[in-house]
Amino acid sequence: MDKDLNQRGTENEIKGKAKEMKGNLRGDLGDATDNTSEHIKGRTEQAKGKIQKNLGKAERKLDPDNI
Repeated sequence: MDKDLNQRGTENEIKGKAKEMKGNLRGDLGDATDNTSEHIKGRTEQAKGKIQKNLGKAERKLDPDNI
């Protein structure tokens, strides 16, 4: 059975938030160790997580069952 928009949105929000937090931690670790590569990778992962989280929020708002 296909997941509805609300379920997919919730999953994307959770996964996105986790990815955002992981990226933030990785970026901070790169800063602390003066490792530019890790900093960039972390901030990139953080941005991807934020996009995924916001996509999830949008999916939940678009779900006709939530209206």
